[in-house]
Amino acid sequence: MQPLILTTSKGLEELLKAEVERLCPEAEVAIKPGQVRLEAELADAYRLCLWSRLANRVLWVLEQGSADNKDQLYELAGRVNWGRHFDVDQKLVIDFVGTNRQIRNSQFGALTVKDAIVDQFMDLYEQRPSIDKQDPDIRLHCRLWRDQAIIALDLSGQSLHQRHYRQQTGEAPLKEHVAAAVLYRSGWADSGKPLADPMCGAGTLLIEAALMAANIAPGLARQRWGFDHWKNHNQSLWQSLRDHAVDQQREPAMVISGRDEDSQVVGFARQNAERAGVKHYVDIAQGDACEWVPDTEQPGYLVSNPPYGERLSELTALLPIFDRWGQHLKRHFADWHLALLSSNRDLLRQLKLRAHKEYSLYNGRLECQLALYRMDEANCQERIQGHNDFENRLKKNLNKLKGWLKSQDTNCYRVYDADLPEYNIAVDCYGDWAVVQEYAAPKNIPESKTRRRLMDALMVLPQVLNIEEDKLVLKVRQQQKGTEQYQKLAQEKDFIQVYENGARFWVNLKDYLDTGLFLDHRDTRQLVKSWSRGQHVLNLFAYTGSVSVQAALGGAKSVTTVDMSNTYLDWAKKNFRLNKLVGSAYQFERADCTQYLQSQKRQYDLIFIDPPSFSNSKRMDNTWDVQRDHLALLTDAKHSLSADGKIVFSNNLRGFKLDEKGLEQVGLRAENISAKTLPTDFKRQPKIHHCWVITHG
Repeated sequence: MQPLILTTSKGLEELLKAEVERLCPEAEVAIKPGQVRLEAELADAYRLCLWSRLANRVLWVLEQGSADNKDQLYELAGRVNWGRHFDVDQKLVIDFVGTNRQIRNSQFGALTVKDAIVDQFMDLYEQRPSIDKQDPDIRLHCRLWRDQAIIALDLSGQSLHQRHYRQQTGEAPLKEHVAAAVLYRSGWADSGKPLADPMCGAGTLLIEAALMAANIAPGLARQRWGFDHWKNHNQSLWQSLRDHAVDQQREPAMVISGRDEDSQVVGFARQNAERAGVKHYVDIAQGDACEWVPDTEQPGYLVSNPPYGERLSELTALLPIFDRWGQHLKRHFADWHLALLSSNRDLLRQLKLRAHKEYSLYNGRLECQLALYRMDEANCQERIQGHNDFENRLKKNLNKLKGWLKSQDTNCYRVYDADLPEYNIAVDCYGDWAVVQEYAAPKNIPESKTRRRLMDALMVLPQVLNIEEDKLVLKVRQQQKGTEQYQKLAQEKDFIQVYENGARFWVNLKDYLDTGLFLDHRDTRQLVKSWSRGQHVLNLFAYTGSVSVQAALGGAKSVTTVDMSNTYLDWAKKNFRLNKLVGSAYQFERADCTQYLQSQKRQYDLIFIDPPSFSNSKRMDNTWDVQRDHLALLTDAKHSLSADGKIVFSNNLRGFKLDEKGLEQVGLRAENISAKTLPTDFKRQPKIHHCWVITHG
């Protein structure tokens, strides 16, 4: 008898234990996190390699014991008679898992074991085996936990979840052993009933189900094993087990069918099924999950791994799909059993179904929940949604803004801003798009509740705003610090044009936390425009240059746009070109705005300054804090201000206090014009920004 360890994904240990007990009924099986242990014969080890649908690796333990430090690990590895397992001219690789206080990384641990093996061969044969990570003859596996280690031969060679039938997949493929676990947990494996997967992707669930139904050992298709070059390998025993496995195959007695809306992925699924040898056992075709009903009179099991919507843009598109799918399931899948695997419970909630059991498991490193549903009378009832407070408030806001919008020359405006505490979001319209910004929720509100409220809002918005579902963009807004102030969110690079008071602007609704146009400064930009005729204008911390554009359209003699970011300066230049503003009167400077004021000698008639609250950008010599540093900044700006000039100074730090006494001491006078610069659609949040006109005293 030899100690064996079978590894698996977290959450599958109990299932694997039951499987091992079926395959090796005489063995005593124990569980540890991510693994199952037993004492077994070589035939048992071969059988587990051949038949396990849930294990990743089958490890034949050669030695185990204390390994608190390098010397102990070296001594432990040296206790193995390596010449009994492979020859000196064979290639090996060592996988090492785990660390402790003395052995702090896996590479160091693997090197220590390798040294022990090489030294033993050198002492006996004056030759050393070679390491080959790509094509080894022997794969060794070492696992370290605190001061204990095991050293084992990896009989599987490659992870057993790699069945070698998947050459192509869609996005976020489901690992084969996890698919098998889902089928076991669903209850389908022992039911003899039809199986349907309406979002089958590359077909992994369908193929694993067909392999089960046909009693095909998942290891039969594997061409290489970790024991192929092992000295103790018993080829005749192995071959007899393979032959017996072939004899056990049978024709499936149930319907196994799947659909996917992506025709390319359907092609992948069919090719994968053919490579797995189950092409004739599964029906795979293109179809819409919200319309497809399996061609079977007998209720069965719907088992699926629907899309998770990992990116925010995907989530907003998936919510209405899951809502429609839930209605479809209620109408056409009475008496079926459902098993849905997802890492996003928000999406599953849109089905409006009550799960009777849930399991946690991992697909790779992604934590998922497997929710089981019975489509009984209670779950098949259409649930009439009650009054939606958010929907009512949104409609009320739109109605209030209707008259004001007719008088405005813009298609960008705010329609909702955390009016209801439980719906802590802001909603901005940009033409036929809408951007939803989720504020960080108060700590006393459970995250699950805020997520449900957010999903409710996202479901309502397309209909009330009369926009397409894929033109709803979701962002999470929280207090930003330093270089996070213009945080990059994605790499879509999708720009759309919007207009405002005679100007056109490029906005990017997906890639950044901010879109490129601060809507609360709409009236401020109009004031700057009205004051710019015949003036030399300087725009500091210019971002995408929207204030500069309005100044230029207002008839400024010159406009100088200053920002530290090349990205935003390029964006500003695009906005100028969009408005046909070209010529030497318009200058763009990449610089730290605080240093720019200190170094340049020009005089300006109008200076616009809208700095961030805080910044520690690598492009700055020092940190920036608007409360701490604004007086010094405005003092420097005074030296660049013409005698009759004015500074428009704005910021959005909620608790900001202008140092008026300090300004007086340096010869400046400030007039608070915050109320004048607050647009109608932002009056629900009067502290969204502060604004002053500052002149020579």
